[in-house]
Amino acid sequence: MIFFVIILGCILGVVVGINLPVISYSYSGYLAIAIIAALDSVFGGITSVLNKNFDIKIFVSGFFGNAILAMLLTYLGEKLNVDIYLAAVIVFVGRMFVNLSIIRRYYIDKWDKKIKSKRQITNK
Repeated sequence: MIFFVIILGCILGVVVGINLPVISYSYSGYLAIAIIAALDSVFGGITSVLNKNFDIKIFVSGFFGNAILAMLLTYLGEKLNVDIYLAAVIVFVGRMFVNLSIIRRYYIDKWDKKIKSKRQITNK
């Protein structure tokens, strides 16, 4: 089921991406920081699913809340002529790497246990 949703989302993204106009340069910074914040929420959601404590309300509020906050920081930074968005980029990318390492360790442990159980079965 999840693979069907992923494939459907990819197809929808390609179709929408082809048919939408190009985003102007003045808004590209806002979109970039919003995408980074949203990706952080996605990696956090995957990590919470693996830890068996996923809550859709927390995920959705974090997804949109982080993206909006990051865009507001970018806007505020532009008005103050200070690159405040860099703080958001550092925090969100750092959290993405932490979540990715948790996901990686989970699957490495899972595959390691699977290989060890196969070896035990063949040794008996």
